[in-house]
Amino acid sequence: MSAAETKAADPAVPLQRHPDVLRPQPAGRGRAPRKAGALLPYLLIGPTIVAIAAVFVWPLIKTAVMSFQDVGRRELWTGEAAPWVGFEQFTNIFGDPAFWDSVVLTVVFMTACVVVTLGFGLAISLMMQRMSAWARLLVTAALIAAWSIPLMVAASIFRWFADSDYGVANMVLSKYLGLDFQGHNWFLDARQGFVVIGAVVVWGAIPFVAITLYAALTQVPKELEEAAAIDGVGAFGNFRYVVFPVIKPVFQMVATLSVIWDFNVLGQVWLMRGTKPEPEYEVLGLYAFNKAFESNSFSQGAAISLITVLLLSGVAVYYLRQLLKIGEVE
Repeated sequence: MSAAETKAADPAVPLQRHPDVLRPQPAGRGRAPRKAGALLPYLLIGPTIVAIAAVFVWPLIKTAVMSFQDVGRRELWTGEAAPWVGFEQFTNIFGDPAFWDSVVLTVVFMTACVVVTLGFGLAISLMMQRMSAWARLLVTAALIAAWSIPLMVAASIFRWFADSDYGVANMVLSKYLGLDFQGHNWFLDARQGFVVIGAVVVWGAIPFVAITLYAALTQVPKELEEAAAIDGVGAFGNFRYVVFPVIKPVFQMVATLSVIWDFNVLGQVWLMRGTKPEPEYEVLGLYAFNKAFESNSFSQGAAISLITVLLLSGVAVYYLRQLLKIGEVE
């Protein structure tokens, strides 16, 4: 018999298996054990969540509660329970013509500031894209320096700029343009006054918009622009059909943030008018401040703040959606 036949004739040797393989496993035993550091991310963000709840969530809840009460000085300082008045505060506010005037004024002022800010910010970002490295570095440093100046300092600078006697604006318009602006008071007419106040708002917002849009422009593929140039597309067409679709999510995000910030403008108006703004300068934030502290109607001030939150909630939801879309793209 050959070796092959002898090997074939040998009985098969059964395989030795571990007893645990044949034994049925209890439910849940086959799952991978939880790693020791699985809870570490939640522990790290825990203090941030607590801080956000303490700074934003709790004040918002207190504001909502106060808007349905009648809180005066006595209740505010002694801690006594304020009487509940239901929707009386909201009824009084909606029936006040000054409230609707302030809303219209705020919307118009916000729209003008947002349009000018986005226009100048986009123009500066496009110029930065075409600058040399050292020139772009200087412009970026100047933008950051302007962004870091406190609001009180910026308001003082623009008040001196528009001063009726020693202002640079009147001097330039009178001496170099031949216009009669010597001794002109810009704040006697609210429309001219809001031009100066709007300049403060735009000047402080342009750095963020310009730097953010420039960062978005750096993500535009050069191959697309070169292909458009080869096809004979001009500069405007290149921006409209190639560049802007790429930076559109970031542009929408910046525009949404600008709407939220400019709708809540208060400090610029307050400081530019020497902490005593006239009634024609009463934007919505100033209207709420006057109701709460000048008229000692803290519940009405809380109700106006809650109305402002509701007005901006739609904008905030749109902003969050844009963030989610950007995350999906990335």
